[in-house]
Amino acid sequence: MRIAGIDEAGKGPVIGPMCIGGVLADKGKLDSLKNLGVADSKKLTPKKREHLAHQINKYAHKVYVFEVSPSQIDELRKVMSMNQIMVLGFSRVLEELQPDMAYVDAADVNAARFGTNLKAQYAKKYPEKSEELTVVSEHQADATYPIVSAASIVAKVRRDELVKELINRIGIDLGSGYPSDPKTKRFLEDWSREHGTLPDFVRHSWKTALNVLKEK
Repeated sequence: MRIAGIDEAGKGPVIGPMCIGGVLADKGKLDSLKNLGVADSKKLTPKKREHLAHQINKYAHKVYVFEVSPSQIDELRKVMSMNQIMVLGFSRVLEELQPDMAYVDAADVNAARFGTNLKAQYAKKYPEKSEELTVVSEHQADATYPIVSAASIVAKVRRDELVKELINRIGIDLGSGYPSDPKTKRFLEDWSREHGTLPDFVRHSWKTALNVLKEK
């Protein structure tokens, strides 16, 4: 029996992509993942996350990270809610892993609804497999189930890599990319003042970005 864990990193930032991580492991390997000391990625240092991501790859049957760019998020938000985007993204990871059972960190205030919607979306591509699939959707699943903790870690490591690449490319420290980060807000204000717009790696549909442009 193969078990999957799915979680995201980067749902909230105004800068950079969102990464949805999935880890698939044989049921007998779950204890090995737990013994690695995987935990909610937000509670680990970047160095610890990178080390664990390397170890997770050794024990997992498959590791997959689905990346959603800022422009894709902006386009999708014209026709659907962020919750619906999350369902689509999580479903893409399910399609890649095709587990017998999946534990997911619910990206909806109603955890049960997220699980139901996710399974329904998966059924559009794999109707027969979806009937046999059990989806456990809970809030803070990354703190409860090691397989989801592992998914959280690989998603966060990939997101951090992409943000680091971005900083190196433009040669400006834009912070974490979160709206609450003063460095990020200052970067948006400075870029808007200099260029009259915002770059393509910014989520233009975010209130933070809209407000910066309005102030300009």
